[in-house]
Amino acid sequence: MNNIINDKLIAVIRIRGRVNVKSDIKETMNRLNLKYVNNCRVIKATDSYFGMLKKCESYVAYGEINNENLTSLFAKNSIDIDPKEVFDNKYNINELKTVFKLHPPKHGFKSTKLSFKQGGSLGYMGNEINQLLKRMV
Repeated sequence: MNNIINDKLIAVIRIRGRVNVKSDIKETMNRLNLKYVNNCRVIKATDSYFGMLKKCESYVAYGEINNENLTSLFAKNSIDIDPKEVFDNKYNINELKTVFKLHPPKHGFKSTKLSFKQGGSLGYMGNEINQLLKRMV
């Protein structure tokens, strides 16, 4: 799975809260700059980010973001960057470090305790993250 998402744009959304979180996972979430529930961050997946995502995947949902959702996130936060430049590697999204504050999704999460493979909303979602983002923007 590592080479599936390597060098792609990944949207990471924090699903679960801050209570009873182990200190190493809390530190990883702080390094991802996801401190609150329903915060989203777009990163370019590298091996170091992939390890961070694997460590905290029971608290976040992540997957490949498409151009339409990236455009809507940039418009929501008034960021004057063309998303095509980000997809064409003309701009480094990891230097931006912008956290997008989103609303809870319309019609709610499937489950905040189960992984996506088990029918929940946590962990690697692939392209399904785009449907979740549309409901949250």
